[in-house]
This record gives sequence, structure tokens and C-alpha cells, in this order.
Amino acid sequence: MTDAQKPAAPEAPEAEAIDAVDETVVTAEAEADAEPEKEKPVEGEIVDEEFTVHAPDSAAEAEAPNQAAAQGTTDDAHQHGLGAELAALRTELDERTRDLQRVTAEYANYRKRVDRDRALVVEQASANVLGALLPVLDDLDRARDHGDLVGPFGSVAEQLIAALTKFGLTVFGAKGDPFDPTRHEAVAHLTSAEVSEPTCIDVMRRGYLLGERLLRPALVAVADPE
Repeated sequence: MTDAQKPAAPEAPEAEAIDAVDETVVTAEAEADAEPEKEKPVEGEIVDEEFTVHAPDSAAEAEAPNQAAAQGTTDDAHQHGLGAELAALRTELDERTRDLQRVTAEYANYRKRVDRDRALVVEQASANVLGALLPVLDDLDRARDHGDLVGPFGSVAEQLIAALTKFGLTVFGAKGDPFDPTRHEAVAHLTSAEVSEPTCIDVMRRGYLLGERLLRPALVAVADPE
């Protein structure tokens, strides 16, 4: 058999694969050449960019605005509740402050009343004691008028009068004093050209004061102007 009469050998599979790849590459290059080239932006030119709105990826993102609104409503309600509670606390504080002021004023008045009553009690007790000693002082005055207050007896009398003076005892009533009906008790009245106003011309018993309180009026004879 000659070489021409021999059957042709089948092509190898590798060759067929290479030819297919070459055709694919050629097709891709042809399509790339067919696409118009995009114009490059000129420097300084404003280029409009495409704006794409993306839909929420999930239900949670879709519900986020509702949750934010609900949270805001809850915060507003919470703040409103706090405001109401604060107003109630302020009202209660004002009431307690007024109560405290009223109690403080009442206590201050009570203390003043107690101090005043205590002073009155002390003054009344002193007046009772000193009033009981006034006859003794009258006897000392008569003894002085007769010249009997001499020696040790006179010294004791002066010490007694000085001690009573420390308790607020004050003696009044002397000849020549203007007549004062609130302090003097007139037991005799006569007229005289030597006086220009009612005047005490004789004192039968001296009067005594305890502070501003009259313990006993003075017994006097009064001369009225003619």
C-alpha cells in the first residue's frame, strides 16, 4: 500500500481544544473593540454621577424608623412623668416650708409669752416680799425722823435698804414734789400763795416703786395755788 492510499490519521483532541480557545479569545477581542470608549472627564468639568437608591436589606432596617419613633414617644412620656413628679415634690416642699415657718413663728411667740410670764411671776413674787417689808421701812423712817437711827442700828438699817434697792425697790415722796395723782394719795388740801401748782407740802408716808410698778402710793398733804 502506498503512502497516498493510507487513511488520514484523526486529529488529536488537544488540537481541537486549542482551536476552541483561540476562537473565544478572538470573539472577546472583537466585542471589546466594538464597545465605544467612555470619554474621560476633562479637568474642571462637573460630572453627573448616578445616584442609586438602595432598598432596605432586611425587615429590621425597614422597621428601624418605627422603632426610633416609638422610642422617642417613650422618652417624651418618661420626661412628662418626671416633670409631673417634680412639680408634686415642689408643691409638697412649699407646704412643708410654710408649715415649718408657721411652727417657728408659733414657737417664737410661745417663748416670748413664757419669758413675759416668767418675768411677771418673778416681779409678783418680789412685790409680795417687798410689800411685806414696807411696814418695817416705815418704822425705820419714823426712827430716822426722831434721830434714833444711830450706831449699829443705823448701820443695819442702811444695809437693809441697800439690799432691797438691789431688787429694784425705789422710794419716792418728799416735801416740795409736784403732786402726781398717779403716785400720791392726798389726805389734806389747802391753798397757798407760795406755790404755782399743786405741791406736796407734807409727807405722812413715803411711797415705793418696784421698777415701773407702783407698790404703794405716798400719803401727802397738798397745797393748791390761790
